[in-house]
Parts: sequence; C-alpha cells; structure tokens
Amino acid sequence: MRTLTIALLSTVLLLGPAFASDEVDAMKTVNQLIESFNSGDLKAALNSCAPQSVIIDEFPPFVWQGATGCADWLKDFDAFAKKNGITGAKVVLGRANIDVAEGRAYIVTPAHFTFRQRGKRMSEQGSIVTTLQNIENSWRVTGWAWAKR
Repeated sequence: MRTLTIALLSTVLLLGPAFASDEVDAMKTVNQLIESFNSGDLKAALNSCAPQSVIIDEFPPFVWQGATGCADWLKDFDAFAKKNGITGAKVVLGRANIDVAEGRAYIVTPAHFTFRQRGKRMSEQGSIVTTLQNIENSWRVTGWAWAKR
C-alpha cells in the first residue's frame, strides 16, 4: 500500500509541472497574438492561429471561420479600422483563467482595448475568450471571441 501511495504521489508531482507548463505555453501563444496585433504585424499574428479557426468580434461580419478564419478577421479588422479612422489599436490583457485538458486550452482574459478614432482617444473594457489546441507540440488559437461590456 505504501508503495502504491508513493507511486501515485510521484505521478501527481511529475504531472503538476507538465500541466503548469501547458498553461504557460498556451498563454504564450495568446500573448504572441496580442503582441503581433499591437505592433500592427498582422501577418505575424497569423502564426498563432490553427489551420481551422472561428473568430467572433464586434464588427461586421461578426463571425469568421474555416481555413482562412483568422486571416479574414485580421484583414476585415484592418479594413474596418481604416474605414472608421481607427489608429493606434492596442490590447492589454489582465490575469487569465486557464483550463487545459487533453491537448486543448480554454482561456478567459479580461482585456482593455484602447485606440484613437479620428484622433479621439477611445477605450473598451471587455473579455477575450480564447480556445487553443496543441497541434504537433505547438499551441494554436482555434477560437477567439471578444465580449464588449
């Protein structure tokens, strides 16, 4: 019995860091996406996306999905921003709630979105819900939703 207890405890202790590492690695992908977006490097942002993704956001057409979901969302955001005089778009993330299981991650993060619209400072508080999948040992965004408050 003692051997079984020690074996179980050892397994838990060894798996704990693996789960923590998955959480850190998944969040790193989200942060890379945000950093790329904030720097205006939309092509680099695509490196964070899975081959198939679903994006939900507050500008038309509101939902993007499929093999080009991420790319279409970024292209449409760029067009929307230009049409509406939006510049200097930046997102700052708060503390994330992260759940990881079976090669998938679910992350809910408070976010603060700031920008200028026709020169006027604007701000939105909201939450970002992001889902990721570990594809060939690399976390990729499979879903993204912005919830404006």
